[in-house]
Amino acid sequence: VQLQASGGGLVQAGGSLRLSCTASGDTFSRSTMGWFRQAPGKEREFVATISWGGSIPFYADSVKGRFTISRDNTKNTMFLQMNSLKPEDTAVYYCAGMRPGSSGMIANARSYEDWGQGTQVTVSS
Repeated sequence: VQLQASGGGLVQAGGSLRLSCTASGDTFSRSTMGWFRQAPGKEREFVATISWGGSIPFYADSVKGRFTISRDNTKNTMFLQMNSLKPEDTAVYYCAGMRPGSSGMIANARSYEDWGQGTQVTVSS
């Protein structure tokens, strides 16, 4: 599965961005998907994940109430709506997917086998 992330950019604090992740192949609708981010000099960290059916989202505490993860299985696309952005949200954002039937901790990057190339989000103060 190939993943393509897009939608990043430069925004002022308090603003919003919507990231998209488009997947190739025919396993997307059966895959748990997630967003991670990595700031300069820091380790990659979990942001949000969504179950294959889209009914069970889960968020990092740092983004809960501000970010919303969703997916459209008919279009093989996942989204991350980011509102009330803060300078500390600045990072490269990666989308990732688990293979169907995989098990593992959904907030652990090692549980995800497929990764997109990342899209830069910069929030100015």
